Amino acid sequence: MYTFRSAILFAVSLSARIAAAQNNASVRVPAYLNPTVPGLNRIQHELGSQLSRAAKIYLPGNASYSDATTRWNGAMHPNFAAVVVPTNDQDVAAIVRYANLKKLPFFAVNRGHGSSIDLNKLRHGISIYVQKLDSITIASDSQSAVLGGGVYAGPLIKTLAKKGKIAATSAVTCVGIVGAGLGGGMGMYQGLYGLVADNFLEMTIVTADGSIVTANDRRNADLFWAMRGAGHNFGIVTSYVYKTYDSIPTWYAASYQYTHDKLDAVFTELNRLNNNGRQPKELTTYTVFAINPGVSNQPVIIVSMWYAGPSTSALRYTLPFLNLNPILINNQTVTYANLADAVGIGIKSPICQSGMSHASFPIGIQQFNLTTTHQIWDLYSDLITKHPEFKGSVVQFEGYPIRGVQAIDGAKTAYAHRGDNLLVAFQATYPPSPHSDDIAPLYGHQISSVVHAGDAPGRPLNTYVNYAYGDETLEQVYGYEEWRIQKLRKLKKQWDPYGKFNWFHPIL
Repeated sequence: MYTFRSAILFAVSLSARIAAAQNNASVRVPAYLNPTVPGLNRIQHELGSQLSRAAKIYLPGNASYSDATTRWNGAMHPNFAAVVVPTNDQDVAAIVRYANLKKLPFFAVNRGHGSSIDLNKLRHGISIYVQKLDSITIASDSQSAVLGGGVYAGPLIKTLAKKGKIAATSAVTCVGIVGAGLGGGMGMYQGLYGLVADNFLEMTIVTADGSIVTANDRRNADLFWAMRGAGHNFGIVTSYVYKTYDSIPTWYAASYQYTHDKLDAVFTELNRLNNNGRQPKELTTYTVFAINPGVSNQPVIIVSMWYAGPSTSALRYTLPFLNLNPILINNQTVTYANLADAVGIGIKSPICQSGMSHASFPIGIQQFNLTTTHQIWDLYSDLITKHPEFKGSVVQFEGYPIRGVQAIDGAKTAYAHRGDNLLVAFQATYPPSPHSDDIAPLYGHQISSVVHAGDAPGRPLNTYVNYAYGDETLEQVYGYEEWRIQKLRKLKKQWDPYGKFNWFHPIL
Protein backbone atom coordinates (compact mmCIF):
# COMPACT_ATOMS: atom_id res chain seq x y z
CA MET A 1 0.00 0.00 0.00
CA TYR A 2 1.24 3.47 -0.83
CA THR A 3 1.78 5.67 2.20
CA PHE A 4 0.51 9.19 2.69
CA ARG A 5 3.87 10.53 1.59
CA SER A 6 4.04 8.67 -1.71
CA ALA A 7 0.43 9.47 -2.49
CA ILE A 8 0.43 13.20 -1.96
CA LEU A 9 3.93 14.13 -3.02
CA PHE A 10 4.48 12.29 -6.28
CA ALA A 11 3.97 15.73 -7.79
CA VAL A 12 7.59 16.46 -6.97
CA SER A 13 9.13 12.99 -6.72
CA LEU A 14 11.67 13.67 -9.47
CA SER A 15 12.99 16.84 -7.85
CA ALA A 16 15.77 15.27 -5.82
CA ARG A 17 17.14 13.32 -8.79
CA ILE A 18 17.04 16.38 -11.05
CA ALA A 19 18.78 18.47 -8.38
CA ALA A 20 21.47 15.84 -7.93
CA ALA A 21 22.09 15.77 -11.66
CA GLN A 22 22.39 19.53 -11.72
CA ASN A 23 24.86 19.55 -8.85
CA ASN A 24 27.06 17.06 -10.68
CA ALA A 25 26.92 18.95 -13.96
CA SER A 26 29.66 21.31 -15.02
CA VAL A 27 28.95 24.97 -14.38
CA ARG A 28 28.59 27.03 -17.56
CA VAL A 29 29.27 30.69 -16.92
CA PRO A 30 28.30 33.41 -19.41
CA ALA A 31 31.36 35.25 -20.69
CA TYR A 32 30.32 38.57 -19.22
CA LEU A 33 30.09 36.94 -15.76
CA ASN A 34 33.42 35.15 -15.91
CA PRO A 35 35.26 35.62 -12.60
CA THR A 36 38.36 36.82 -14.44
CA VAL A 37 36.49 39.97 -15.52
CA PRO A 38 38.10 42.86 -13.61
CA GLY A 39 34.73 44.19 -12.50
CA LEU A 40 34.05 41.02 -10.55
CA ASN A 41 37.47 41.08 -8.95
CA ARG A 42 36.67 44.61 -7.80
CA ILE A 43 33.47 43.38 -6.13
CA GLN A 44 35.58 40.91 -4.15
CA HIS A 45 38.13 43.54 -3.17
CA GLU A 46 35.99 46.64 -2.66
CA LEU A 47 33.01 45.05 -0.97
CA GLY A 48 34.98 42.44 0.94
CA SER A 49 36.85 45.13 2.86
CA GLN A 50 33.53 46.53 4.16
CA LEU A 51 32.20 43.25 5.55
CA SER A 52 32.71 41.30 8.76
CA ARG A 53 35.46 38.69 8.81
CA ALA A 54 33.04 35.77 8.63
CA ALA A 55 31.14 37.16 5.63
CA LYS A 56 31.80 35.52 2.29
CA ILE A 57 31.63 36.47 -1.41
CA TYR A 58 31.07 33.83 -4.09
CA LEU A 59 31.68 34.55 -7.76
CA PRO A 60 30.54 32.60 -10.86
CA GLY A 61 32.50 29.42 -11.42
CA ASN A 62 32.80 28.74 -7.69
CA ALA A 63 30.95 25.63 -6.43
CA SER A 64 29.50 27.62 -3.54
CA TYR A 65 28.16 30.18 -6.01
CA SER A 66 26.39 27.41 -7.89
CA ASP A 67 24.86 26.01 -4.70
CA ALA A 68 23.74 29.45 -3.52
CA THR A 69 22.09 30.39 -6.82
CA THR A 70 20.23 27.10 -7.38
CA ARG A 71 16.59 27.92 -6.78
CA TRP A 72 13.75 25.62 -5.78
CA ASN A 73 11.95 26.61 -8.99
CA GLY A 74 13.89 25.75 -12.13
CA ALA A 75 11.82 28.26 -14.13
CA MET A 76 13.25 31.19 -12.16
CA HIS A 77 16.53 32.56 -13.51
CA PRO A 78 17.62 35.72 -11.71
CA ASN A 79 21.16 36.48 -12.83
CA PHE A 80 23.75 37.33 -10.20
CA ALA A 81 27.27 38.72 -10.67
CA ALA A 82 28.07 37.72 -7.10
CA VAL A 83 26.60 36.06 -4.03
CA VAL A 84 27.39 37.72 -0.71
CA VAL A 85 26.83 35.87 2.57
CA PRO A 86 26.36 38.37 5.44
CA THR A 87 26.65 37.48 9.11
CA ASN A 88 24.90 40.52 10.63
CA ASP A 89 22.70 43.48 9.75
CA GLN A 90 25.72 45.74 9.27
CA ASP A 91 26.92 43.43 6.50
CA VAL A 92 23.52 43.56 4.80
CA ALA A 93 23.49 47.35 4.98
CA ALA A 94 27.01 47.54 3.53
CA ILE A 95 26.03 45.26 0.63
CA VAL A 96 23.00 47.40 -0.19
CA ARG A 97 25.01 50.63 -0.08
CA TYR A 98 27.72 49.12 -2.28
CA ALA A 99 25.17 47.83 -4.80
CA ASN A 100 23.58 51.27 -4.97
CA LEU A 101 26.95 52.94 -5.45
CA LYS A 102 27.82 50.59 -8.31
CA LYS A 103 24.28 50.73 -9.72
CA LEU A 104 23.84 46.99 -9.33
CA PRO A 105 20.45 45.42 -8.53
CA PHE A 106 20.28 43.30 -5.39
CA PHE A 107 17.95 40.67 -4.00
CA ALA A 108 17.79 38.93 -0.62
CA VAL A 109 17.70 35.12 -0.81
CA ASN A 110 17.08 32.64 1.99
CA ARG A 111 15.55 29.31 0.99
CA GLY A 112 15.04 30.33 -2.65
CA HIS A 113 11.33 29.53 -2.94
CA GLY A 114 10.11 32.87 -4.33
CA SER A 115 8.60 32.18 -7.74
CA SER A 116 7.28 35.35 -9.32
CA ILE A 117 8.19 35.73 -12.99
CA ASP A 118 9.41 39.22 -12.04
CA LEU A 119 12.58 37.51 -10.80
CA ASN A 120 13.57 36.67 -14.36
CA LYS A 121 14.05 40.39 -15.02
CA LEU A 122 16.95 40.64 -12.55
CA ARG A 123 20.27 40.78 -14.37
CA HIS A 124 23.89 41.15 -13.22
CA GLY A 125 22.85 41.68 -9.61
CA ILE A 126 24.07 40.84 -6.13
CA SER A 127 22.41 38.01 -4.21
CA ILE A 128 22.29 38.75 -0.47
CA TYR A 129 22.27 35.20 0.83
CA VAL A 130 20.91 35.46 4.38
CA GLN A 131 20.98 31.82 5.49
CA LYS A 132 23.73 32.52 8.03
CA LEU A 133 21.39 34.91 9.86
CA ASP A 134 19.95 31.89 11.62
CA SER A 135 20.06 32.67 15.34
CA ILE A 136 17.16 31.63 17.60
CA THR A 137 16.98 33.18 21.07
CA ILE A 138 13.94 32.38 23.21
CA ALA A 139 12.91 35.12 25.64
CA SER A 140 13.12 34.46 29.35
CA ASP A 141 9.32 34.42 29.66
CA SER A 142 9.06 32.04 26.66
CA GLN A 143 6.34 34.21 25.12
CA SER A 144 8.50 35.31 22.20
CA ALA A 145 11.83 34.70 20.50
CA VAL A 146 14.35 36.84 18.63
CA LEU A 147 15.05 35.21 15.30
CA GLY A 148 17.52 35.90 12.52
CA GLY A 149 16.21 36.73 9.07
CA GLY A 150 17.49 33.42 7.69
CA VAL A 151 15.59 31.17 10.12
CA TYR A 152 13.25 28.72 8.45
CA ALA A 153 10.40 26.60 9.75
CA GLY A 154 12.10 23.24 10.33
CA PRO A 155 14.87 24.29 12.75
CA LEU A 156 12.53 26.73 14.51
CA ILE A 157 9.93 24.02 15.16
CA LYS A 158 12.57 21.60 16.48
CA THR A 159 14.22 24.23 18.69
CA LEU A 160 10.96 25.44 20.22
CA ALA A 161 9.75 21.87 20.79
CA LYS A 162 12.59 21.33 23.25
CA LYS A 163 11.04 24.09 25.37
CA GLY A 164 7.48 22.87 24.92
CA LYS A 165 6.69 25.81 22.62
CA ILE A 166 5.52 26.38 19.06
CA ALA A 167 5.21 29.30 16.64
CA ALA A 168 3.15 30.00 13.56
CA THR A 169 5.00 28.74 10.48
CA SER A 170 4.22 27.49 7.01
CA ALA A 171 3.07 23.88 6.80
CA VAL A 172 6.03 22.90 4.59
CA THR A 173 9.04 23.19 6.87
CA CYS A 174 11.76 24.09 4.35
CA VAL A 175 10.20 27.55 3.89
CA GLY A 176 11.67 30.64 5.57
CA ILE A 177 9.64 32.43 8.24
CA VAL A 178 10.29 35.90 6.84
CA GLY A 179 9.71 34.97 3.21
CA ALA A 180 6.30 33.55 4.06
CA GLY A 181 5.38 36.28 6.52
CA LEU A 182 6.13 39.17 4.19
CA GLY A 183 3.24 37.93 2.02
CA GLY A 184 0.98 36.72 4.83
CA GLY A 185 2.11 33.19 5.55
CA MET A 186 -0.47 30.40 5.87
CA GLY A 187 -0.01 27.43 8.18
CA MET A 188 -1.64 24.85 10.40
CA TYR A 189 -1.68 27.04 13.51
CA GLN A 190 -3.42 29.99 11.84
CA GLY A 191 -6.84 28.99 13.14
CA LEU A 192 -5.51 29.62 16.63
CA TYR A 193 -2.87 32.32 16.15
CA GLY A 194 -3.35 33.93 12.75
CA LEU A 195 -0.97 34.21 9.83
CA VAL A 196 2.80 34.29 10.10
CA ALA A 197 2.50 38.04 9.44
CA ASP A 198 0.26 38.42 12.49
CA ASN A 199 2.95 37.07 14.80
CA PHE A 200 5.72 39.59 14.18
CA LEU A 201 6.21 41.92 17.15
CA GLU A 202 9.16 43.87 15.79
CA MET A 203 11.53 43.83 12.82
CA THR A 204 15.03 45.08 12.14
CA ILE A 205 15.03 46.09 8.48
CA VAL A 206 17.66 47.20 6.00
CA THR A 207 15.94 49.65 3.68
CA ALA A 208 16.59 50.53 0.04
CA ASP A 209 19.30 53.12 0.85
CA GLY A 210 21.18 50.82 3.21
CA SER A 211 19.80 52.26 6.44
CA ILE A 212 19.04 49.98 9.39
CA VAL A 213 15.68 50.72 11.01
CA THR A 214 13.45 49.21 13.67
CA ALA A 215 9.76 48.78 12.89
CA ASN A 216 6.95 47.87 15.26
CA ASP A 217 3.52 49.17 16.25
CA ARG A 218 5.07 52.32 17.78
CA ARG A 219 8.16 53.02 15.72
CA ASN A 220 7.98 53.25 11.93
CA ALA A 221 4.49 51.84 12.33
CA ASP A 222 3.47 52.42 8.70
CA LEU A 223 6.50 50.48 7.48
CA PHE A 224 5.66 47.70 9.94
CA TRP A 225 2.13 47.66 8.53
CA ALA A 226 3.42 47.33 4.96
CA MET A 227 5.97 44.65 5.78
CA ARG A 228 3.18 42.33 6.92
CA GLY A 229 1.54 41.44 3.63
CA ALA A 230 3.53 43.42 1.03
CA GLY A 231 6.95 43.31 2.66
CA HIS A 232 8.91 42.08 -0.36
CA ASN A 233 8.56 45.65 -1.67
CA PHE A 234 10.09 47.46 1.28
CA GLY A 235 13.21 45.98 2.83
CA ILE A 236 15.35 43.11 4.03
CA VAL A 237 14.49 41.73 7.47
CA THR A 238 17.70 40.84 9.28
CA SER A 239 16.11 39.93 12.62
CA TYR A 240 12.72 40.07 14.30
CA VAL A 241 10.84 39.44 17.52
CA TYR A 242 8.28 36.69 17.08
CA LYS A 243 5.42 35.33 19.19
CA THR A 244 5.65 31.84 20.66
CA TYR A 245 2.97 29.67 22.30
CA ASP A 246 2.59 26.55 24.40
CA SER A 247 2.80 23.41 22.32
CA ILE A 248 -0.15 21.13 21.62
CA PRO A 249 1.42 17.74 22.41
CA THR A 250 -0.49 15.47 20.02
CA TRP A 251 -1.48 15.82 16.36
CA TYR A 252 -3.55 13.41 14.31
CA ALA A 253 -2.93 13.09 10.57
CA ALA A 254 -5.15 11.19 8.16
CA SER A 255 -5.34 10.89 4.38
CA TYR A 256 -8.00 9.38 2.15
CA GLN A 257 -7.75 8.70 -1.55
CA TYR A 258 -10.69 8.52 -3.96
CA THR A 259 -11.50 8.01 -7.61
CA HIS A 260 -13.33 10.60 -9.72
CA ASP A 261 -16.79 9.18 -9.05
CA LYS A 262 -16.54 10.41 -5.43
CA LEU A 263 -15.80 14.03 -6.39
CA ASP A 264 -19.25 15.43 -5.54
CA ALA A 265 -19.41 13.58 -2.24
CA VAL A 266 -15.89 14.60 -1.21
CA PHE A 267 -16.32 18.30 -1.95
CA THR A 268 -19.78 18.37 -0.39
CA GLU A 269 -18.18 17.12 2.84
CA LEU A 270 -15.35 19.64 2.54
CA ASN A 271 -17.90 22.46 2.18
CA ARG A 272 -19.83 21.16 5.15
CA LEU A 273 -16.66 21.01 7.20
CA ASN A 274 -15.53 24.51 6.21
CA ASN A 275 -19.00 25.83 7.05
CA ASN A 276 -18.44 29.22 5.41
CA GLY A 277 -15.23 29.91 7.29
CA ARG A 278 -16.26 28.38 10.60
CA GLN A 279 -14.04 25.32 10.22
CA PRO A 280 -12.69 24.09 13.58
CA LYS A 281 -9.65 26.14 14.48
CA GLU A 282 -7.61 23.00 15.17
CA LEU A 283 -8.24 21.40 11.76
CA THR A 284 -6.51 21.82 8.40
CA THR A 285 -7.63 20.10 5.21
CA TYR A 286 -5.46 19.84 2.13
CA THR A 287 -7.00 18.21 -0.93
CA VAL A 288 -5.38 17.62 -4.31
CA PHE A 289 -6.07 16.29 -7.75
CA ALA A 290 -2.93 14.30 -8.48
CA ILE A 291 -1.47 11.27 -10.22
CA ASN A 292 -0.57 8.40 -7.90
CA PRO A 293 1.17 5.78 -10.07
CA GLY A 294 0.69 3.16 -7.36
CA VAL A 295 -3.04 3.34 -8.00
CA SER A 296 -3.65 4.48 -11.57
CA ASN A 297 -2.36 6.57 -14.43
CA GLN A 298 -5.58 8.54 -14.10
CA PRO A 299 -6.00 11.40 -11.60
CA VAL A 300 -7.19 10.69 -8.08
CA ILE A 301 -8.52 12.85 -5.25
CA ILE A 302 -6.41 12.86 -2.09
CA VAL A 303 -7.85 14.44 1.07
CA SER A 304 -5.37 15.11 3.88
CA MET A 305 -6.53 16.17 7.34
CA TRP A 306 -4.27 17.44 10.10
CA TYR A 307 -5.78 17.95 13.55
CA ALA A 308 -4.22 19.62 16.60
CA GLY A 309 -5.35 17.06 19.16
CA PRO A 310 -5.91 13.32 19.68
CA SER A 311 -7.57 10.99 17.19
CA THR A 312 -10.63 10.66 19.42
CA SER A 313 -11.33 14.38 19.05
CA ALA A 314 -10.62 14.32 15.31
CA LEU A 315 -12.96 11.41 14.61
CA ARG A 316 -16.09 13.53 14.25
CA TYR A 317 -14.41 15.34 11.35
CA THR A 318 -12.65 12.41 9.69
CA LEU A 319 -15.44 9.81 9.94
CA PRO A 320 -17.57 11.26 7.09
CA PHE A 321 -14.60 10.92 4.74
CA LEU A 322 -13.91 7.39 5.94
CA ASN A 323 -17.55 6.53 5.23
CA LEU A 324 -17.06 7.49 1.56
CA ASN A 325 -15.07 4.24 1.12
CA PRO A 326 -11.70 5.60 0.03
CA ILE A 327 -9.44 3.34 -2.00
CA LEU A 328 -6.46 4.14 0.24
CA ILE A 329 -6.31 5.19 3.90
CA ASN A 330 -3.41 6.34 6.04
CA ASN A 331 -3.48 7.73 9.58
CA GLN A 332 -1.05 8.36 12.41
CA THR A 333 -0.63 10.23 15.68
CA VAL A 334 2.57 12.29 16.04
CA THR A 335 4.02 15.29 17.82
CA TYR A 336 3.91 18.60 15.98
CA ALA A 337 7.72 18.59 15.80
CA ASN A 338 7.54 15.38 13.76
CA LEU A 339 4.33 16.08 11.84
CA ALA A 340 5.82 17.53 8.65
CA ASP A 341 8.34 14.71 8.28
CA ALA A 342 5.64 12.12 9.00
CA VAL A 343 3.28 13.36 6.29
CA GLY A 344 5.91 14.10 3.66
CA ILE A 345 6.27 17.89 3.77
CA GLY A 346 9.45 18.06 5.84
CA ILE A 347 12.87 19.38 4.91
CA LYS A 348 14.06 16.13 3.31
CA SER A 349 10.84 15.42 1.45
CA PRO A 350 10.69 15.61 -2.37
CA ILE A 351 8.52 18.74 -2.19
CA CYS A 352 11.45 20.65 -0.68
CA GLN A 353 14.05 19.65 -3.27
CA SER A 354 15.20 21.89 -6.11
CA GLY A 355 15.43 20.99 -9.76
CA MET A 356 11.92 20.91 -11.17
CA SER A 357 10.15 23.93 -12.67
CA HIS A 358 6.97 25.25 -11.05
CA ALA A 359 4.22 27.74 -11.83
CA SER A 360 1.36 28.48 -9.44
CA PHE A 361 -2.01 30.13 -10.01
CA PRO A 362 -3.89 30.70 -6.72
CA ILE A 363 -7.43 31.99 -6.22
CA GLY A 364 -9.11 32.72 -2.88
CA ILE A 365 -12.77 31.69 -2.66
CA GLN A 366 -15.70 31.30 -0.26
CA GLN A 367 -16.64 27.66 -0.91
CA PHE A 368 -16.11 24.88 -3.43
CA ASN A 369 -18.45 24.90 -6.42
CA LEU A 370 -19.23 21.35 -7.53
CA THR A 371 -19.87 22.28 -11.16
CA THR A 372 -16.64 24.20 -11.65
CA THR A 373 -14.67 21.64 -9.65
CA HIS A 374 -15.64 19.07 -12.30
CA GLN A 375 -14.46 21.51 -14.96
CA ILE A 376 -11.15 21.88 -13.13
CA TRP A 377 -10.82 18.10 -13.08
CA ASP A 378 -11.39 18.00 -16.84
CA LEU A 379 -8.76 20.66 -17.51
CA TYR A 380 -6.26 18.91 -15.25
CA SER A 381 -6.94 15.57 -16.95
CA ASP A 382 -6.58 17.18 -20.37
CA LEU A 383 -3.21 18.65 -19.42
CA ILE A 384 -1.63 15.44 -18.21
CA THR A 385 -3.07 13.46 -21.14
CA LYS A 386 -1.77 15.84 -23.82
CA HIS A 387 1.41 16.82 -21.98
CA PRO A 388 2.59 13.89 -19.83
CA GLU A 389 5.62 15.87 -18.66
CA PHE A 390 3.14 17.66 -16.35
CA LYS A 391 2.11 14.48 -14.51
CA GLY A 392 3.82 15.79 -11.40
CA SER A 393 1.41 18.75 -11.29
CA VAL A 394 -1.48 19.04 -8.85
CA VAL A 395 -4.52 21.16 -8.22
CA GLN A 396 -4.50 22.17 -4.55
CA PHE A 397 -7.65 22.85 -2.53
CA GLU A 398 -6.33 24.33 0.70
CA GLY A 399 -8.62 24.46 3.71
CA TYR A 400 -6.62 26.13 6.44
CA PRO A 401 -8.67 27.20 9.46
CA ILE A 402 -9.28 30.95 9.33
CA ARG A 403 -10.81 31.94 12.67
CA GLY A 404 -7.48 33.25 13.91
CA VAL A 405 -6.91 35.07 10.62
CA GLN A 406 -10.30 36.75 10.62
CA ALA A 407 -9.96 37.71 14.28
CA ILE A 408 -7.36 40.28 13.16
CA ASP A 409 -8.68 43.62 11.92
CA GLY A 410 -7.96 43.68 8.17
CA ALA A 411 -6.75 47.28 8.42
CA LYS A 412 -3.98 46.34 10.86
CA THR A 413 -1.68 44.83 8.21
CA ALA A 414 -1.13 45.06 4.47
CA TYR A 415 -2.44 41.52 4.00
CA ALA A 416 -5.73 42.09 2.18
CA HIS A 417 -7.53 38.77 1.75
CA ARG A 418 -8.75 37.80 5.20
CA GLY A 419 -12.23 37.29 3.79
CA ASP A 420 -11.17 34.26 1.72
CA ASN A 421 -12.29 31.00 3.32
CA LEU A 422 -10.39 28.66 0.99
CA LEU A 423 -7.56 28.73 -1.52
CA VAL A 424 -7.47 26.84 -4.82
CA ALA A 425 -4.20 26.74 -6.75
CA PHE A 426 -3.05 24.92 -9.84
CA GLN A 427 0.57 24.00 -9.17
CA ALA A 428 2.32 23.11 -12.41
CA THR A 429 5.41 20.95 -11.88
CA TYR A 430 7.55 19.77 -14.79
CA PRO A 431 11.14 19.19 -15.91
CA PRO A 432 12.72 22.52 -16.95
CA SER A 433 11.77 23.34 -20.52
CA PRO A 434 11.02 26.64 -22.31
CA HIS A 435 8.17 24.92 -24.18
CA SER A 436 6.61 23.75 -20.91
CA ASP A 437 7.12 27.25 -19.45
CA ASP A 438 4.65 28.42 -22.12
CA ILE A 439 2.15 25.62 -21.57
CA ALA A 440 1.90 26.05 -17.78
CA PRO A 441 0.27 29.52 -17.82
CA LEU A 442 -2.12 28.51 -20.61
CA TYR A 443 -3.67 25.91 -18.34
CA GLY A 444 -3.06 27.89 -15.17
CA HIS A 445 -5.06 30.87 -16.35
CA GLN A 446 -7.87 28.65 -17.63
CA ILE A 447 -8.15 26.88 -14.29
CA SER A 448 -8.01 30.18 -12.40
CA SER A 449 -10.83 31.58 -14.54
CA VAL A 450 -12.97 28.53 -13.84
CA VAL A 451 -12.25 28.71 -10.09
CA HIS A 452 -13.22 32.38 -9.99
CA ALA A 453 -16.36 31.77 -12.05
CA GLY A 454 -17.52 29.31 -9.41
CA ASP A 455 -16.96 31.69 -6.50
CA ALA A 456 -19.74 33.67 -4.85
CA PRO A 457 -21.31 36.12 -7.36
CA GLY A 458 -19.75 39.58 -7.37
CA ARG A 459 -16.59 38.64 -5.46
CA PRO A 460 -13.37 40.04 -6.94
CA LEU A 461 -10.56 37.76 -8.01
CA ASN A 462 -8.16 37.47 -5.08
CA THR A 463 -4.75 35.87 -5.41
CA TYR A 464 -2.22 34.95 -2.72
CA VAL A 465 1.00 36.87 -3.25
CA ASN A 466 3.29 34.09 -2.03
CA TYR A 467 1.96 31.70 -4.69
CA ALA A 468 1.14 34.23 -7.40
CA TYR A 469 2.50 33.70 -10.91
CA GLY A 470 3.52 37.32 -11.50
CA ASP A 471 1.13 38.70 -14.13
CA GLU A 472 -1.74 39.50 -11.75
CA THR A 473 -3.03 43.04 -11.23
CA LEU A 474 -1.99 45.09 -8.22
CA GLU A 475 -5.50 44.84 -6.78
CA GLN A 476 -5.71 41.07 -7.20
CA VAL A 477 -2.58 40.69 -5.12
CA TYR A 478 -2.80 43.54 -2.59
CA GLY A 479 -6.53 44.23 -2.31
CA TYR A 480 -9.22 46.35 -3.90
CA GLU A 481 -9.80 48.95 -1.19
CA GLU A 482 -8.70 52.30 -2.59
CA TRP A 483 -7.24 53.43 0.72
CA ARG A 484 -5.08 50.30 0.93
CA ILE A 485 -3.57 50.67 -2.54
CA GLN A 486 -2.99 54.41 -2.03
CA LYS A 487 -1.26 53.75 1.29
CA LEU A 488 0.99 51.11 -0.24
CA ARG A 489 1.93 53.40 -3.12
CA LYS A 490 2.67 56.27 -0.75
CA LEU A 491 4.85 54.08 1.45
CA LYS A 492 6.63 52.64 -1.56
CA LYS A 493 7.56 56.15 -2.72
CA GLN A 494 8.72 56.97 0.79
CA TRP A 495 10.80 53.86 1.52
CA ASP A 496 11.82 52.67 -1.94
CA PRO A 497 11.46 55.56 -4.39
CA TYR A 498 13.82 54.02 -6.97
CA GLY A 499 12.31 50.53 -7.00
CA LYS A 500 15.23 48.64 -5.50
CA PHE A 501 12.82 46.01 -4.15
CA ASN A 502 10.82 45.51 -7.35
CA TRP A 503 11.69 41.87 -8.01
CA PHE A 504 8.65 40.24 -6.40
CA HIS A 505 5.16 41.52 -7.28
CA PRO A 506 6.14 45.22 -7.28
CA ILE A 507 3.72 47.88 -6.12
CA LEU A 508 5.10 50.60 -8.42
